[in-house]
Formats: sequence, structure tokens, C-alpha cells
Amino acid sequence: MAGVSRLQYTSEVRLIRVMCTGRVDLSFVLRGFSNGADGVFIGGCHPGECNYMVQGNYHALSMVHLCKRIMENIGINPERLRIAWCDAGEGIRFGRIMNEFTGKVKELGPLGQGEGMDEDALKSKLEEVTKLVPYIKIAKKDKLESRLEKEEEYDGYFTKEEIDTLFREIPSYYIDPEKCQACGICLRRCPVEAIEGGKNQIHVIDQDKCVKCGTCLEVCPTKFAAVQVISGERVPPPIPEDKRTIVRKSKEK
Repeated sequence: MAGVSRLQYTSEVRLIRVMCTGRVDLSFVLRGFSNGADGVFIGGCHPGECNYMVQGNYHALSMVHLCKRIMENIGINPERLRIAWCDAGEGIRFGRIMNEFTGKVKELGPLGQGEGMDEDALKSKLEEVTKLVPYIKIAKKDKLESRLEKEEEYDGYFTKEEIDTLFREIPSYYIDPEKCQACGICLRRCPVEAIEGGKNQIHVIDQDKCVKCGTCLEVCPTKFAAVQVISGERVPPPIPEDKRTIVRKSKEK
């Protein structure tokens, strides 16, 4: 309605339409900052008025509060992210919110500079945390899916200590070469192709590619139990390529 009614709001805003605020993923917000946005605004239906009856706005609210805590953890001002409710017919309200938010972002200054962080350090931190989004969503799945009675309750839903612990206890996954039978299940199911291996070849996880989603652990057959979770310790170095071949004994006739 703001555009149709020719209402004035800052031209520095770039709109990206999605079917529902529940469709806005944590990675989308982080990607926006990585691509140079100084602020990210999420606007959706008022709570209790979801057009699709799935209450996606509550999911978005949880995600935003989690993201704000993550931003604090990596040194980005959480006020650069805002969520607000606005119906399609509330053009005047939308224009006012846009102008308010843009003014706040200008006050904070360019992303990174306002935080006293150089561009390379900022880019590195954003890339690192974006890579961990699958792990974060799994670790906080229950809280992200929960719906609180009052919107104000979300303010303290995620705590600083909770996020500090989340990043301090990041797990690593390691395939025990003594147990791996090269069945190929983990290799096929890994969503980021972080597992190397082949027929009769012990599989190895590339720790630089791994996003800590835990899929390999879930799909590894229990009779092998080759995938191990390591937390707080250094992951053993990968077995040399020339020692990865599995020699199987032929069955006696």
C-alpha cells in the first residue's frame, strides 16, 4: 500500500518479498550483512493473524532474537536487525517504520566501522557463523519451534551465556578408521559433500567443509558406529590416503 498510495519513505531500502516471515532463515539475515547491508528489517503479519495459519511470524520472532544474540557474540550491534508487524493495508505505518529504522542504521554508521571492526575481520566472522547455521538450528531446534504466550517474553528468550556456551561447545565429527566399512551412506547423505571416500576406501571428513549438522552420525549404521562426536578436543588428523584402502578377506568356500 505504501507504493500504491505514493507514500514517501527512504529510497535506501531494498525490498525482498517472501511468502511468509517464517520463510526467512537465519542464514538469509547473515547473508544480507555479508553482502554489505548495514541493517536488516523483517516485516510481517501481526501475531495471531498469519495468512497461512502456520504462525510463521512467531518462528521469525524467535529467529530474530536468536540472531541478535549471535550478532552480539561476534561483535555486531544487534540494533542493526529489527522485526516489526505491518498489514498490507498499513502503508503509513510501514513508511514510518522504514524511516525510523533507516535513521537508526545511519546513526550506527556503516557495518563494521560502527563496531570498530575492519572489513576482513567482519567478513571472516560472518562467514564462520553462517557456516554454523545448520548446527545452530539443530542445537536450538526446540526453542525455535516453541511459541510463547506474549511477545515481550521473547526479549530474554535467548541469553548471552547460552550463546557463549553454544559456540564454546561446537562439536566436530570424526570417522574412526578402525570401524569404517566404506558403506558410503554418510558420503551420499552429507549435505555439503564434506566426506571423502569411495568403494573399499575408509571415509574421511573434511573439517573445513563440515557444517556440524550431524547427518553423518545419524545415518551411520549402528552395527558400525564409526562416526564419533568430539567436543573440546582436537580432531585426530585424517588417515593418509595410501592407508585408506580396506582389504576384505574373501569367504572360504
